[in-house]
Amino acid sequence: MKKQFKKWAFRLIFTGVFLVGLLVTFMLSPMLLYAHKTVVGNYSVYHNMPLNNGFLHRLGQADAIIKSSELYDPALKMDICLKDGAPYPALVEKVMGKDLLTSFYNKMVFTGNVINYQENYIELDGHKWNLAEMIAHAGVHCLEFNKYGLFKANPLGKHPAWKWEGYPEYIARQDTGAANLQKGIATLLQAGQATNTGWMMLPDKTEVLTVYFQYRLLVQYCMEVKRMSFVQLLANTTPEATARLQMMQWYNGQH
Repeated sequence: MKKQFKKWAFRLIFTGVFLVGLLVTFMLSPMLLYAHKTVVGNYSVYHNMPLNNGFLHRLGQADAIIKSSELYDPALKMDICLKDGAPYPALVEKVMGKDLLTSFYNKMVFTGNVINYQENYIELDGHKWNLAEMIAHAGVHCLEFNKYGLFKANPLGKHPAWKWEGYPEYIARQDTGAANLQKGIATLLQAGQATNTGWMMLPDKTEVLTVYFQYRLLVQYCMEVKRMSFVQLLANTTPEATARLQMMQWYNGQH
């Protein structure tokens, strides 16, 4: 009986390892689930349908933004996986959860419900995000992973969300300068958002999670007012609440 049990246990373990290996293979090899691959600069775009010129335009906009990051590495090749009939985005969504544009390792995977290249938005559950900025946000996450590696990048790195998410938002939005920082803080205060929930409407009629808006402002304050690099910010141990208090003291001192 013990021998039989060991055989069953071995078979179960072997099957589990095989299935996990198969899943990892598909996750890291999108070419297995797409009909076409088109190389655009440093990006390998996986798609089933012919590439839309609108997408190429938005990718060009996002690429220019990504290159402004201090983490930019011209040797890094990134994969972009479109949601145009291939099963890959659905697989990624099942493994990693629902999102607009999922990023991991060197991959950006479109998983939103609606993508409009001409009007520059990607939509999920009725909320529209700026498409070019969302691609840039996902691309900066790839730069973070490239810089810190599997064990030091989030989620395993366990860096505070306001830094890890705020930095891609800061780069993607491009609202730099003291005047824009003050304007952003004023907008947040006028919105009357006292908690880290809800959405905010932006001037281009797209939306952003309030918490992401807050994260971006905190990172902008640390990088532009306190003159930190992202590497320095990530290593800094100042708590989020303290950084927020310091930012508000700075803001009040400008008026």
